[in-house]
Amino acid sequence: MQMPPHLDSQNDAERLLDIVRGLTHELRPNVPATGYLGLDHSLERDFGLDSLARVELLSRIERELGVKLSEKAFADAETPRDLLKQMASTVAAETPALAGTPVFAEKQVYHPPETATTLTEILDWHVAKHAEQVHITLYDEEEHTEDITYRILQEQAKALATGLLCQHGLSSGDKVAIMLPTGCEFFAAFYGALYAGCVPVPLYPPARPSQIEDHMRRIAGIIANAQASILITIDQVKPLGRLLRAQCKSLRAITTIKDLSVPDAPSSFPELGPQDIAFLQYTSGSTGNPKGVVLTHANLLANLRAMEHASGITAADTFVSWLPLYHDMGLIGACMGSLYVGFRLVLLPPLSFLARPGRWLWAIDRHRATVSAAPNFAYELCANKLDDRDLSGLDLSCWRLAYNGAEPISARTIDHFVARFARYGFSRTAMTPVYGLAESSVGLAFPPLERGPLVDHVDRDALTRSDIARCAQADDHYALHIVSCGLPLPGHAIRIVDTAGRVLPERTQGRVQFCGPSATSGYFHNPEATAHLFDGQWLNSGDMGYIAAGELYLTGREKDIIIHGGHNIYPQELEEAVSQVRSVRKGGVAVFPASNAHTGTERLVILAETHESSAIERDRILTEINNLAVDLAGMPADDIVLAPPRTVLKTSSGKIRRAACRELYEHGAIGSTQRAPWWQIVRLGGAAAIAQVTHLLRRSAEWAWGAWAWTVFATIVPFAWLLIVLAPGLSLRRRIARACARLAFALTGLTLRAEGLQHLNNRTPAILVANHASYLDALLLTAILPAKFAYVAKQELQRNPAAAIPLRRLGSAFVERFDDARGIEDVRKLEERVRAGESMVFFPEGTFRREAGLMPFRLGAFLTAARSGTPLLPVTLIGTRSLLCAGQWFPHRSELKVLIDKPVHVAGHDWQAALQLQGAARSQILAQLNEPDVAA
Repeated sequence: MQMPPHLDSQNDAERLLDIVRGLTHELRPNVPATGYLGLDHSLERDFGLDSLARVELLSRIERELGVKLSEKAFADAETPRDLLKQMASTVAAETPALAGTPVFAEKQVYHPPETATTLTEILDWHVAKHAEQVHITLYDEEEHTEDITYRILQEQAKALATGLLCQHGLSSGDKVAIMLPTGCEFFAAFYGALYAGCVPVPLYPPARPSQIEDHMRRIAGIIANAQASILITIDQVKPLGRLLRAQCKSLRAITTIKDLSVPDAPSSFPELGPQDIAFLQYTSGSTGNPKGVVLTHANLLANLRAMEHASGITAADTFVSWLPLYHDMGLIGACMGSLYVGFRLVLLPPLSFLARPGRWLWAIDRHRATVSAAPNFAYELCANKLDDRDLSGLDLSCWRLAYNGAEPISARTIDHFVARFARYGFSRTAMTPVYGLAESSVGLAFPPLERGPLVDHVDRDALTRSDIARCAQADDHYALHIVSCGLPLPGHAIRIVDTAGRVLPERTQGRVQFCGPSATSGYFHNPEATAHLFDGQWLNSGDMGYIAAGELYLTGREKDIIIHGGHNIYPQELEEAVSQVRSVRKGGVAVFPASNAHTGTERLVILAETHESSAIERDRILTEINNLAVDLAGMPADDIVLAPPRTVLKTSSGKIRRAACRELYEHGAIGSTQRAPWWQIVRLGGAAAIAQVTHLLRRSAEWAWGAWAWTVFATIVPFAWLLIVLAPGLSLRRRIARACARLAFALTGLTLRAEGLQHLNNRTPAILVANHASYLDALLLTAILPAKFAYVAKQELQRNPAAAIPLRRLGSAFVERFDDARGIEDVRKLEERVRAGESMVFFPEGTFRREAGLMPFRLGAFLTAARSGTPLLPVTLIGTRSLLCAGQWFPHRSELKVLIDKPVHVAGHDWQAALQLQGAARSQILAQLNEPDVAA
């Protein structure tokens, strides 16, 4: 690796500073000279360069110094010195690979699997049909590509699933948190969790070190709510991940793909059904803790099929995306859409777009992509920030569907983008504004194909004062320009209601509600938020809007609209206008209401970021903002706050967190200095230390209880052993065993719960078959059941006199598990005892293991029941594995349940009848147990 020839250690620092200072001067022309700002001043805080300004800075450094900087390192740079260090190890800039020769992928056209019911079933279908076909093409920061075929994805996913099941003992329904960047490892983790029967929980990684504290606290909230058992991440995050483990009780392990993957996958995995949860989509939400949207396989497939119908997309299409994989538009719309329909998916790292937006367009050109999607800001960025010199030769004529959604859609942005890129072959009819939300599995409304955007020009006063979307006059310069999001997807419905839930007529603004097969069942472990979500069968979207000619027009978020002085004020429009004021940071504006402590009324507050320190300039900014408020809101703002950069809080996807900004404002915390990353880590460490102390105290209590439990058993067992051996009469010995077992459980404070005892008939014999999970299963049943049951034990126990003597005195039967001839004879003897009127308890699994799961059942109990005609009752034991599992001798407090089902009845007394008894009993136990079926 060589440095570019024109860079040298003598002057590259000054040349870099000249570029940074020059850009700063352009952005802040009225600020005093910036010559005092040096290599160690903050790019953001001192030079005033926000994320959009960084894009321009990167372009200028590469163009003027002839270097190519790493996108991630550039995004992480806090000072010019950080950039200088990168320049010292960089290479000369080259022509971007994405601007090279077009790639024409071979495409096999076919219909998607319409009968599939789960995501893994779809992947298996592709592997069976065309295993070597490329599913995803991944670009890295250096523009190298990696192709993932359906076979590769399935193999990697199953290897990871094996690790989850075998190494960590995860069970069906366990949650697996995934905090990985865009790449093949993410897909292996996501589909691997599904193959394991678990529920993936995608999380967003931290964007910068300076955001580490807020990010880790939000992640901890998600993991705690999801009750995730494992966090799959990268090596660099593992040290910080340990802080999470201290704060999240459910988190058992923090690991990586490399540590998890086991190449020898089992022949089968837990079976998934359409109503099983496919994943939890945590909304980045503007207020409070993020909410986990529950999405089943049925929800997702219903949405994917509806979007396929509305868009006309086929396997012949190519989709280019840079959207983050933790975002529903990127994960469901792009990735799962590709899996279902079968079109080629080309993925760029999200940072690749943010650092060099032109790469997105060049990727569309190079791969002749027909479909791509992005939020409104991406189209605005491309329209305003790209240099014509970087677009020479660009051809976007292949782009058929340019989806615009996930945030408020600006008619102005659409016009700018279409006008800018028409010369490069982009057609206005390709621009496709859409509407969706995670609660509807992403898609909800699409416009007619290839119509282009439809913009409604609405009288401002009529809408803000009366909620009526009256068409504006042609010469009305203050009209609102609202973009249509189209018609509801097939099988879905949208309606507009008032605050009382009454349906409103067309062109009347109200709350947007929806329903359909894609709709979620609610928020995970959040009954309060779920209750607010539903209005009967309809779900509240949280958006405001109106319907005209059947199409949906959004006017804002319900919680964001400010009612002030009889007017409805729309924050987005005012924020966009204020962002255009000179010296105000674009995207650094929040408009929100705030309570007046003295009058109890709400005030209109405008928070705007700026670097200006001059009193004259700040007065000018205040005047211009107030004039805009009068023009657009019909009244001046009650308070305008000019704050330093990075004051306006945003979600991971860039949306303004207005409620959080309001909280800052009302607590007088606007403008507080952001703490250094090291101090944030110290604070996180302090919080983790507190959590560790709490954990230590809890563990101490657990150890104390465990020691007490062993004391109780060590005291009672010898006493009970002696009484059982010496007492006369089988009935008395069994009553002694029952009394001692109940005493032991009572003294240890364990809660025993039994259901279904009424199914036992004391006058007739019965055979009970129970799952086997612990050394204490027989002891638990002894404490719960009437003292008339004999237990069937494995022959090996006869070799241990300490166990064999009391078991024989209690009438236990010993059976051979491995010698077929002796096993048949043992079944005959058991049949004789049952015919003689004796009741027996079997553990048909024959043994138990540490990992959760119901193993295969042996036939002895069922042959005995079928041949003797004795009622057979399935019994489910819950909690004993947690109390004392295989290979562990230290008990853990657990709630114990014994669930006795009704007798299973079948016709006949032969082999087939025994098989039917076995299948029915096992199915009943499996349904109650909530553990995976590991019989395969």
